[in-house]
Amino acid sequence: MTSDPFRADDLRACVAALPDRLDTLVYVPQGMVNTAPVHGDQSLSMSAPVHSGPASGPMRQGPVRAKRLAAARRCFVAPPGFDDALAALDSGIVVLTGEPGTGRETHALNLLAHGRAEPVIVQVDGAVNLLRWTPRPRGVHGYLVMEPPDLSELRAWDLSRLEAPLAEAGARLVIVAPDAPGPAVFLEDRLGTPVLHHLPPDPGKVFAAHLAYGSPSREASDEWLRTLSPGERDELLPDGLPPRHAAQAAEAVLRLGIAGGSSGAEVVRALARAEGQEIVARAQAEPALLAHLLAISVYGGLPRGVVAERAAELLRLTGGIGQQDSATSGPGREAGHVLPQRTWTETLRLLGAHRVQSGGQADGDTVSFHRPGVTDTVWEILCREHGDLLPLLHTWLASTGHEADRIERAGRAAASVAAATGGRSLECLRDLAPTPEAPEVAARCLGTAAGDPASARAASELLEQWSTETGTALREAVAHACAPHRAGLPVGHALDLMHRLMETPTGEPEEMAVVTAVASALVQHFAAGDSRARATVLARMRDWTTSDGLPGLLTALAFPDMASADLTWWSERIPGDAEVTEGAVELTGHALDESITYGAMRDALLAWCCGTDDAEQQGDRAAEALLAGLVAARRPGFLRWLLFVERGPDTLPGKSPAARALAEWRSKSPAPNES
Repeated sequence: MTSDPFRADDLRACVAALPDRLDTLVYVPQGMVNTAPVHGDQSLSMSAPVHSGPASGPMRQGPVRAKRLAAARRCFVAPPGFDDALAALDSGIVVLTGEPGTGRETHALNLLAHGRAEPVIVQVDGAVNLLRWTPRPRGVHGYLVMEPPDLSELRAWDLSRLEAPLAEAGARLVIVAPDAPGPAVFLEDRLGTPVLHHLPPDPGKVFAAHLAYGSPSREASDEWLRTLSPGERDELLPDGLPPRHAAQAAEAVLRLGIAGGSSGAEVVRALARAEGQEIVARAQAEPALLAHLLAISVYGGLPRGVVAERAAELLRLTGGIGQQDSATSGPGREAGHVLPQRTWTETLRLLGAHRVQSGGQADGDTVSFHRPGVTDTVWEILCREHGDLLPLLHTWLASTGHEADRIERAGRAAASVAAATGGRSLECLRDLAPTPEAPEVAARCLGTAAGDPASARAASELLEQWSTETGTALREAVAHACAPHRAGLPVGHALDLMHRLMETPTGEPEEMAVVTAVASALVQHFAAGDSRARATVLARMRDWTTSDGLPGLLTALAFPDMASADLTWWSERIPGDAEVTEGAVELTGHALDESITYGAMRDALLAWCCGTDDAEQQGDRAAEALLAGLVAARRPGFLRWLLFVERGPDTLPGKSPAARALAEWRSKSPAPNES
């Protein structure tokens, strides 16, 4: 008694998947094959090519692995239009177009397997010439062809010859192709078969399906998900996340979160790190792709035209631009930028990024990573493996352009590099290209790096050193760094640096830019700070009024804007807070005494006096207290203000309180000598 080494179904699937080429197939049930002549109860089958002519090479095709097919069906989330696609597939052949990485293959496999418990599906290599290919007569339920390069060469009669063999075999054919330019109806008319556009399924539903399948219990997954903050939920499943990444997120939650006990923040970091490593490994082999990766890391969230422009500039600086061909399409081509020879969509897909449509012009669409945490991994690997590029990278960042949002991103990127290098890369800042925006880029970098434990010491030392330098660009960088940027310097540290800058003037004509930047930083600290920070700023400025040099001028320049910044706060603190009242009196008088700042302080004081006819208002009491203090201080600039109001029209704000203050001033003046 002998045993059959093959099940009939297995053998049929194997035979059906064999290529169409001139081969000999010897089918010997319960027998053996040798090199002698064939005798006995055996059969010989010869397969011949369907078409005559020169051989076109082996036909590469094979059955889709059972494990792969089961995974594609197990957690399948039907994309939009799936039922319509099933109906279209009744014709025997459909073309499914869409962006790679959005679940097109899973969609196609489920179309072919629909309604069958154990489908036999054969995948045909996309490089196979469909003009010569033909389906097997039996044993296969569906054929999948992924991205044939010659789709544009096919015509209706090429596919119509396949319809009869497919119908006889009871099989279906799905051809998956990239998005075709122009309306799908043109491609459909040319091919004579339905052309469907694949839309990715909802990433949240994909995530939920994979989580439900792999979770030990619904309660366990629900309990872990409840621990997520809204921000962590957004980072775990950001808008536009491709289905594959949503499935990976579910697997990470199952492995690290539910089974491993990791928090939501830890899972998000692990996902971003793994994705970042994959992206950098993919980009390092191609200069253009690496340039776009760095451009998105720095300028993510800005219009894609900005990203394309900055990538082209980085390629030019590195010399890699000469290795690339001009793009056939994509943003920036009209402006002369050189891009890699691939579509913009493909570039973003390879870099784990996406485009957010603005609803207006395409050039206004923004570009960013799906997971912002990817940038940390990018800088870490760049600094570890491409340290020689850091000086050039800083040169690139220093020429970012004058727009505030671009300067902010360039400075933040330089700070990320500083954190990744333990502060060593900050040495590159001294030799930045002499561009107008270079001091601000350096300032953003230093201010942010000073708040990061990995680079804080190096950044603080550099700020201290530059605050006494003679170079205007370095001093201006320190002044800009003193502004209250996000994660910037504490107000006390910033005030120390500003004072040191003013104590060591260079006498250069450009020094006024430093003074202006310091005055602006003071106003920003006051406007953005709480009551404690504001009191700190006012106290330090009172000390500076005693100086006849730049610190005194600085307080006069800055205080009028502070006095106008938050009238409600001043009204609440004066006259109840004696220290604030004394500071306001002294700083107001000081600004009125300076001829260069008299006009600004005059207008700010008039604003204080608006509405003083109603003595019940809190603001009126604050204005009265301020004017009383100024009368007592008897500063010449305040007397000038009183006389200005007296001579002004009756509609001038503060007419009545100014008249009372002037009368009190005169009553306290010494009588003239009578002789």
